[in-house]
Amino acid sequence: MSYERSASGYCPVDGQLYPLGSPALRACPAYHPGMDDLHAAILTSVTEVGGEMVEVRRDLHRNPELGFEEHRTTGIVREGLERLGLEELACPTPTGAVYALDGGRPGATVLLRADMDALPITEASHSSVASVIDGRMHACGHDAHVAALLGAASALSASREALPGRFVFLFQPAEESLGGARTMIDGGVLDGIGADAVIGCHVTTLAPVGLVGMRSGIEMAEVHAFDVIATGSGGHGAMAGDVGNVLLAVAQLAGELGGTVEGLDYEGTPCSCSAGVLHAGTAANVVPSTASLRGTLRTFTPAHLEAAVARLRACCEAAAAANGCEIELVLGDHAPAVRNDPGVTDVVRAAARGVVGATGVIEIPPVTPSDDVSEFLELLPGSYIFVGAGPVDGSSGPHHSPTFLLDEGCLPVAAGVLATAAVDLAGRLS
Repeated sequence: MSYERSASGYCPVDGQLYPLGSPALRACPAYHPGMDDLHAAILTSVTEVGGEMVEVRRDLHRNPELGFEEHRTTGIVREGLERLGLEELACPTPTGAVYALDGGRPGATVLLRADMDALPITEASHSSVASVIDGRMHACGHDAHVAALLGAASALSASREALPGRFVFLFQPAEESLGGARTMIDGGVLDGIGADAVIGCHVTTLAPVGLVGMRSGIEMAEVHAFDVIATGSGGHGAMAGDVGNVLLAVAQLAGELGGTVEGLDYEGTPCSCSAGVLHAGTAANVVPSTASLRGTLRTFTPAHLEAAVARLRACCEAAAAANGCEIELVLGDHAPAVRNDPGVTDVVRAAARGVVGATGVIEIPPVTPSDDVSEFLELLPGSYIFVGAGPVDGSSGPHHSPTFLLDEGCLPVAAGVLATAAVDLAGRLS
């Protein structure tokens, strides 16, 4: 993908395009002379490292690693950033990396975050790019996130003397298990950085390459993992009945989870509750005495959460009574809702228009998937956006499926938006 700059500039504050040199553009609080030349140089650099981003993404896709096991991925990140001459900062987790780049002019500090981990899924594809590790797959695009942020770092590094401020590149482990961001924060990853804002992006195959989606306020749902543990008498399979049958109990619950959030929605987007894991039994002729279900509850507001948890507990009690067993509900790992700061989002929106054009940037409704980038957004003003990555032929399966597939044309778009938005934020927030 190539970038062409028209004879116009844009104000990151109001998101409007103006002729270069016009009084309206120069009156923009975030405008500085040469801003458009700097954006052009950054986007040119993004184009120049496009092949490297593809190579990195394919390497990571072939060699996926689960949360807190991303040692090889971390090595690739460190090698790439050290080659650029960036400063390594303290990283409190055994995997992950944090590096900084100082610009040549005064400005604010912007944190750019990407997640790194894969999922415990066996890829269905047999292409040369497919995962070579059975039971491991980048089925959500985190390989693309790593490659794009490395590309953004490279592009910014090429113009470092012209940059305002300081840029911190944070590569986070274990997003899928909800623990990575919180572990880094609790370990002090933000201490001493002095970050003024945080930005990041997630690829989505629900939109084609060339579209960038975002919204201010609540964008992604809060998530709670939960476990349901059923215990009963168990017994011989030939004499199985309803009393004490934990298999029937968890099966009943699995089918009723969706009803626990019925009628709960946020701006037209319904909350979600579903199971992902069922464990029970050791033999075909034995009714087990224990069974468990593990799932996620996704809500948008405290009122949603309170109502949904109460309904979930009521379902557990009803299933226990109906099947003569005991059921315990345990709420586990959690990540808050993704909340985008309106001011930061306005700056990112304007930068995205400079990359894909005004018609390529769309406002999206809130979505039920979650992301623990929210842990950073709870502490810093920021914005998390979606970058289209869907193959034009519709060949991608859903995120988190064995047939997930993305269009690598998303890489320069993601890198370009992140890099130019970071520069605008560093200049505006200083």
